[in-house]
Amino acid sequence: MADVQEATADAGGPAIELVADIISAYVAHNPVPVAQLPDLIATVSQTLDSLGKPAASAAEETPKATPAQIRKSITPDALISFIDGKPYKTLKRHLTRHGMSPDEYRSKFGLPPTYPMVAESYAVQRSELAKASGLGQSHRRTAPKQSAGDAKVTASAKSKKGSGRARKPKAAE
Repeated sequence: MADVQEATADAGGPAIELVADIISAYVAHNPVPVAQLPDLIATVSQTLDSLGKPAASAAEETPKATPAQIRKSITPDALISFIDGKPYKTLKRHLTRHGMSPDEYRSKFGLPPTYPMVAESYAVQRSELAKASGLGQSHRRTAPKQSAGDAKVTASAKSKKGSGRARKPKAAE
């Protein structure tokens, strides 16, 4: 019997003592026919073997989206999520809630790299709001083009020194 324990331990299986402890605890509280003990031992041993390994079947279960499904998921007002099938104006927060980044989402469902993360109407609305508030413009606006008469006035204004702000008085010593 000692040879069997060493062979199982050398083969990379779970520790025999751990399997024996689990089986003895189970049998102590549950009636098990003697004929089912080998199957029970094999099941517990396989389960313990698989505990440290990643589940590869979960990644394979996710079906890739077809081109028709991708087209249907993009509407002007919303994007339909492939995770739960609900419409969203922006997928970023939804994906974060599910622990995914946009790149992971695209690769998981076989979406192209150009797949949008924001609905078209929402993007237009945000763009108009940004333009109305002056975002995206340079810090100094260019002066509007002036006529020849205005150029003389600005030339004399340029000859003045200073910015129009009074100097700070020097402290008396």
